[in-house]
Amino acid sequence: MAGTLLLLRDAGWDIHCMNISSGNLGSLTMSPAKIARIRRAEAQASAAVMQAVWHAPICNDLQVFYDDRTLRRVAAVVREVNPSIVLTHSPQDYMEDHMNTARLAVTATFARSVPGYRTVPPRRDVSTSLAVYHGMPHGLCDSLRRPVIPEAFVNTADVQDRKREALECHESQRGWLSATQAMDSYIVTMEDFARTLGSMSKKFTFAEGWRRHLHYGFGDVDADPLRDALKDRYSLNPAYQRLLDGSL
Repeated sequence: MAGTLLLLRDAGWDIHCMNISSGNLGSLTMSPAKIARIRRAEAQASAAVMQAVWHAPICNDLQVFYDDRTLRRVAAVVREVNPSIVLTHSPQDYMEDHMNTARLAVTATFARSVPGYRTVPPRRDVSTSLAVYHGMPHGLCDSLRRPVIPEAFVNTADVQDRKREALECHESQRGWLSATQAMDSYIVTMEDFARTLGSMSKKFTFAEGWRRHLHYGFGDVDADPLRDALKDRYSLNPAYQRLLDGSL
């Protein structure tokens, strides 16, 4: 989702990045403590490239659970930032850490305006109207290999070089992903996904895909602040609307 974040930054928005997990299991040769320190520095460097505010991880790898402790900590960050747009993982993906991150982000955002909900550390409730958007799952399919299609496309062609630069900051992931998940180059993988989504849009060369979460508890039914912010770089997907119409 770095392309969309960069476009928002260019449009004058403040942007924030949070890694829920530390990356402490992301090496075949280094200790968890050492690789976590490296991943932390890489994430900070990537955020600097994007001119984003960076928020520290709160879990270790394979320990991103949808539980009370983690939810209160994520909700504290949401209240502190008080966003108008929340970009998070797809509810369907190939691993539990990603899917639990999506659930945590949604519930923590919902809890932002609940006065009786206590965060850790304590943060006052906020009531800003917002929209939650889910990105595309890795591989553009769910864990049962079924295709997932976006509701809308964002044209990232003009920021693709900076997106690549931000991703390249995560150098320690290169060998790990190649050895464990058959990704010879995570940069090439990112480019391939962006090109595939651009082709799906029938408008853009490179794109990112998004789906809006249901508006209840967040904002108005027709609220689409990503569309309002990005204007002609944002394009609704007619195929998604047909899918919605067919489910009614």
